[in-house]
Amino acid sequence: MTLFVGTSGWQYRDWRGVLYPRGCPTRLWLEEYAAAFATVELNNAFYWLPERETFASWRERVPADFVIAVKASRFLTHVKRLREPAEPVWRLMSRAAGLGGRLGPVLLQLPPTLRADPDLLDACLARFPPGARVAVEPRHDSWWTPRVRGVLESRGAALCWADAHGRPVTPLWRTADWGYVRFHVGRARAWPHYGRR
Repeated sequence: MTLFVGTSGWQYRDWRGVLYPRGCPTRLWLEEYAAAFATVELNNAFYWLPERETFASWRERVPADFVIAVKASRFLTHVKRLREPAEPVWRLMSRAAGLGGRLGPVLLQLPPTLRADPDLLDACLARFPPGARVAVEPRHDSWWTPRVRGVLESRGAALCWADAHGRPVTPLWRTADWGYVRFHVGRARAWPHYGRR
């Protein structure tokens, strides 16, 4: 089993002097980050979806074996709430294609107010191209049903295992031959003030 460890983003000023050498310009932070970690989650894509050229520039700045996960746009997950997924999924994947072979999983982090709708989830997952890895992070307890698990399994989508304060908040279902784990809030203080532990 191959394990990739990374963080949600790399542009954190309080990492100066910790991960990034003092005096290192911000334009070189991705390269410094990629020297220390094997993967990164592009959390900023949730807020604004970068152009394909931006994704391509990131691809050129990291090693060939570096994996870049992309958090899906909130337009798909929070505005559309998975409805009418064809255009948002196409736009996301056509732009993220700029990552080439460095494109890793796409994370669908669902809003905490979105109740389970297995048919809606299935229709959304069906819009992703064959071979795309999609991780789904539901945040409402109504999603923990055998039917939802079946949708994830049939589409080869991974249930994102997430935690809060060191305890799982999702069932530990294995729904794909790969996985995605997110540690949100551990024993240290929440972002941006992580402890040294």
